[in-house]
Amino acid sequence: ISPPGDCPAVRVRPKRHLVIFVKAPRVGAVKTRLAADVGTVTAWVFYRRMAATVVRRLCRDRRWVCWLAITPDRFARQDRFWPRHVRRLPQGRGNLGARMARVARKLPGGSVSIVGSDVPDLAAPHVASAFRALAGSDAAFGPTPDGGYWLAGFGRRRPWVDPFGKVRWSSQHALADTLAHLPRSWRVARLAELTDIDNGADLARWRASLSPLTLL
Repeated sequence: ISPPGDCPAVRVRPKRHLVIFVKAPRVGAVKTRLAADVGTVTAWVFYRRMAATVVRRLCRDRRWVCWLAITPDRFARQDRFWPRHVRRLPQGRGNLGARMARVARKLPGGSVSIVGSDVPDLAAPHVASAFRALAGSDAAFGPTPDGGYWLAGFGRRRPWVDPFGKVRWSSQHALADTLAHLPRSWRVARLAELTDIDNGADLARWRASLSPLTLL
C-alpha cells in the first residue's frame, strides 16, 4: 500500500476475521434436535450458556476481528442478547450454506474462519491454529465426529468458490460434500476434531467427560 506524498510504502497485514454463527436465544427456537431429547427449556438454557461462553472466550482475543452473524436478522440490531463491543451482522436468508457463503464473501479483506456456538471445548488456541493453517492454505476445516465440522476457514487469496451449495446438512456427509465442491487445486488443511452438541446423546457424553468441578 503506497501512501500519498513522499511517505515510504507501508505493509499492512491482512486482517483475520472470526465469525461466530449464533441464534437469538429464544425458548423453543434454538437447538430443536436437542430439545426433542431433553426438553425445550433445558435445550434453551444449554444454548444460551454455551453461546455466551464461546463468545466470551473468543471475542476477547486481539489476534482477530470478531463478528457475530445473527439469525433471525432483526436480532442483530438489538442489544439485549449480545455484548455491545462485538461487531454484528445479520446472516440473511437461505439455508446454512447460503448464509455461510454470504458472510464469507461480504467481509473486508483477509482470511475468515466461521465457527458455530455449540462446541463446548472450542477455545482461542483452536481458532489460532486455523488462522495459522490458512497462512499457507486456501481453506481449513475442523471436523466433528458426526461427519460435520466446527470450523470452515478460507484464505480468500483466490477468486471465491462456493462449496456449500449442495451440502447435505445435519448428516454424516456434510464435510465430505463440502470438500467435494472445492477446486482440486486448492490446498486444504484439516484441523483437530471437536464435538458439537446436536442431541441428547451428545450432551450426555460431553457432561460425562467433565470434571465434577467444571461449571458451564
